[in-house]
Amino acid sequence: MAAFNVVRIRVKPGYEQQIIELHKKARSGFKGFDNGWLVKTGDQTFCIVGQWKSFQSIVDARPQMIGILDEMRGMLEDLGGGLGVTDPVSGEAVVRFGPKKAAKKAAKKRPAKRKAKRARRR
Repeated sequence: MAAFNVVRIRVKPGYEQQIIELHKKARSGFKGFDNGWLVKTGDQTFCIVGQWKSFQSIVDARPQMIGILDEMRGMLEDLGGGLGVTDPVSGEAVVRFGPKKAAKKAAKKRPAKRKAKRARRR
């Protein structure tokens, strides 16, 4: 099953748009990385969420992720409580939940629409 990492950050005043733009332009070169999201959770606060093929993919990418953090470290506020500028967590998914994917419409309905169009043309 997939693995995820979540990093909570607080951006210094005046740097929100720079952080957003940095993540809009981000192109992962991480092996095993599937998707990422930047989630605004409040004034100046965000969570960075990454979805990965495996937990080992996260472990292997940590040095590169720290390098990216070093590029934005000056834009982040200390979170306090000895955390520094990030509050990271990661782990393997244990349950997937949510709505089921909708079933595809039956192909039989399409010809019926064509017949209706032909009937209108006459």
